[in-house]
Amino acid sequence: MSDPHYSRLPEREDKRSFLQKVAEFIHPAPESADELIETLAEAEDNQVIGTESRVMLERVIRMAYMSAGEIMVAAPRIDLVNIDAPVEEILHQVISTAHSRFPVYQGERENIIGILMAKDFLKLQRSPTHNIRALVRPALFVPESKGLNELLRDFRANRNHLAIVIDEFGRVAGLVTIEDVLEEIVGEIEDEFDIPEDEGDIFALGDNSYRVAGDASIDHVSEEFGITLQLSDAEEHFDTIGGLIAHEIGHMPKRGEQFHLGGLEFTVLHTKGGAVRWFKVVRDSSSDSLVKN
Repeated sequence: MSDPHYSRLPEREDKRSFLQKVAEFIHPAPESADELIETLAEAEDNQVIGTESRVMLERVIRMAYMSAGEIMVAAPRIDLVNIDAPVEEILHQVISTAHSRFPVYQGERENIIGILMAKDFLKLQRSPTHNIRALVRPALFVPESKGLNELLRDFRANRNHLAIVIDEFGRVAGLVTIEDVLEEIVGEIEDEFDIPEDEGDIFALGDNSYRVAGDASIDHVSEEFGITLQLSDAEEHFDTIGGLIAHEIGHMPKRGEQFHLGGLEFTVLHTKGGAVRWFKVVRDSSSDSLVKN
């Protein structure tokens, strides 16, 4: 009688978590950050982790040794709002800069008294009285030496998205956002509408329409379409097509809204930070004045 045939037992499913696999691979533990990074590279070579995981873990490790002062936007480049400026001037700044949050100062730029959110300010435009001070929220101040790990923890705990960085003499050194911190981990955060500036701001599409950037200059749009775009108020001046349209209609355009201006129909494709990033534009010979649909 022949020997019985034994079938091969099925391989056991590996139920270890990703962190367990890494922990087992790096045992005994590395004694420095550099050794840990080298070990992660070995883990990638041995297919314990993927390339993206290795890169992200390396960034997390390196971030632990970085401070707010290393990634901040320097003070001279910060767009500040003067609490005593006319409402129209603040509105123009909110529209043209397209930020969602603004540090607010009184008197000197060093005297920051809080943070103004663009969405709060734009809602105020519907009110007959303008009490901007009531909208200013407390600002988070941190030293240049503040570790990014601690800063991220503060952002999450206090639900802040922006912090004012102070130097050793108590002066404003810069500004750092939660996005700045997260980009140290995941890399630059972009979306499908992010296009390098040198690639242009007006694109012809296949259906005889165009995609036009909200920050495209009015002169460029006028030249491209062979038209003249004029404000209803001759005393006002705007450089971008997004700023011009937002001013004319009296509020920040929303996705899907349509407007007619200078024989063109503008449809809002994408907004970001309270400002229009992209319009879809078609020629509309039936209208040469601004009309809200």
